[in-house]
Amino acid sequence: MHVLCRLGALCLGGVFALGQAPFDLWWVAALALVGILWLTAADKTARSAGWSGWLFGVGYFALSMHWIVEPFAVDPTVTWMAPFALVGLAAGLASLWAIAFWAGRRLSAGPFGIALCWAAMELARAYILTGFPWGLVGYVWAQTPVAQWHAIIGPHCVTLVTLLLAACAAWAISARSFPVFFVTVLVSFNGFIAGMFLYPGSMDPTGFTVRLIQPNAPQDQKWDRDFIPIFFNRQVDFTAQNPKPDLIVWPETAVPNLLDNAGPAFEVIAEAADGTPVVLGIQREENGRYYNSLITLNEAGQVADLYDKHHLVPFGEYMPAASFFARFNILGLATRAEAGYSSGPGPALIDLGPLGTALPLICYEAVFPQDVNGAPERPRMLLQITNDAWFGINAGPQQHLAQARLRAIEQRLPMIRVANTGISAVIDPAGGIVDALPLGRAGFLDVPLPPALSPSLYSRTGDWLALAALFVSFAALLMFKSRRPIDPPSAGA
Repeated sequence: MHVLCRLGALCLGGVFALGQAPFDLWWVAALALVGILWLTAADKTARSAGWSGWLFGVGYFALSMHWIVEPFAVDPTVTWMAPFALVGLAAGLASLWAIAFWAGRRLSAGPFGIALCWAAMELARAYILTGFPWGLVGYVWAQTPVAQWHAIIGPHCVTLVTLLLAACAAWAISARSFPVFFVTVLVSFNGFIAGMFLYPGSMDPTGFTVRLIQPNAPQDQKWDRDFIPIFFNRQVDFTAQNPKPDLIVWPETAVPNLLDNAGPAFEVIAEAADGTPVVLGIQREENGRYYNSLITLNEAGQVADLYDKHHLVPFGEYMPAASFFARFNILGLATRAEAGYSSGPGPALIDLGPLGTALPLICYEAVFPQDVNGAPERPRMLLQITNDAWFGINAGPQQHLAQARLRAIEQRLPMIRVANTGISAVIDPAGGIVDALPLGRAGFLDVPLPPALSPSLYSRTGDWLALAALFVSFAALLMFKSRRPIDPPSAGA
């Protein structure tokens, strides 16, 4: 029985991963959540519950983030690291869930204690060690009307409510309480339906058109001297097409030169754009430090605005304890120097003239709701450039896009998203894709720019609302627990 429960926890984690893109089987994921919270009722000790949580997390992260091995296939000298990266990442992230399950079981409050500790750990995961909120529990609703609740209560409150409802269902099954189970299903259904009414009304077009440039440069060819001119000229040709839009956007690291050496390339781009401003990704060096940057070129081919990426990818764009890892010849995947890229000063806006201001997000930065909320003032739009070629052509880019859509919902702002190999898209403030270029295809697309809507509640409160909800929930649980026991009969009873 003990071994079967452990195997069940691991398998349920894999099933829960089916709620993420590209599968988007939210109803299967919901059943897996109820299943793991019900299964932990058989864990008599906190340590046993911690192991259940860890195995569930390993199953979930290993399957949902299997794309993490893709970057290691680009360079044959680091291919050997791929399985260690997947196992290490899955085991490490699962350890956070193990702590949550252990702490929740220590509360002796049945699945409710685990649900609250789990939600708290998911919030912490977005911040600790620079944060990594990829694949949050609440993201299983990304392709459903429930996603609209992000604009009201934010991603971490959606996770909290999801886990509490799953805990109610698990408790009802263990206690054989049909009324509680029925009410839980009814509340969940009403929340689902209410999400439909949270969709914003008609969104009149702004009258501006944006061109998305997608060169489709595979990562193993992107910096090959034989292919660099092909990809650069491809982007120039797409830029030169008529009629001209109001803005042209190239992807991350779209220009092969460092900024200080890119003058001739800028002249070519400006000539092709013929008076249209161009936003593009480029690398730059300053005082021996390298930056992953975004710039705006004006009609004369001069840099009108500059933004340096500030939220870098650990072990990808910079190496923690770089000198230590260098002894073992373990270097970052996308670095030019021993310590990789340097971090920019933080969120900033760029001015796009008549189109208004934009909050630039380079690749990984669109994963962090708090970074988007950290803009110095409300922008007119979100603008993400990325190179998802690192992540292959399946789950990774699709999960990245799904999270970008949630950022648009949370802020009620349109997003321009341009990816090297796809998926490039214009996203409206309801998270809908206005138009997109698919994965693995070179091309360009002229898309009308949707309007910005009124600020959402989440854009005003940020994650403070989630902190307050967690505090109230823990207080209510402890108060109720002091009056009557909550633990239901065990799953094995």
